[in-house]
Amino acid sequence: MEMQQNVTIAFIGIAAGLLGGVLGLGGAIIIIPALVMLLGYSQQMAQGTTLFMLVLPVGALAAWQYYKVGNVEIKTALILAVAFFVSGFIGAKFANQVPQEFLKKAFAFLLIAIAIKMLFFEKALK
Repeated sequence: MEMQQNVTIAFIGIAAGLLGGVLGLGGAIIIIPALVMLLGYSQQMAQGTTLFMLVLPVGALAAWQYYKVGNVEIKTALILAVAFFVSGFIGAKFANQVPQEFLKKAFAFLLIAIAIKMLFFEKALK
């Protein structure tokens, strides 16, 4: 059973890596729903596991490919990283205090809202 679960986890990682490299998706969009739906993780466990995975330089090779052809804005990336570092801590403290069902619905709603925006509205929000 554990071997099968490890293979499933590896395939989730492969799918997230390929889609992240091709479409620039954050791994959480793929990994969190997969851990919840395929492996029965709680929303908090899936989020915590995914964030822990992101502590490692998992996107370094993909980012390097974008950087080599001039598709990385370093200043923006650094500002985002610092902001994410601080707000991620605050968000994680909050997420561990709220019910799993609320987190699952909030996550799903956010994905739907982003999809609608990208499908039907081309202009940037200004």
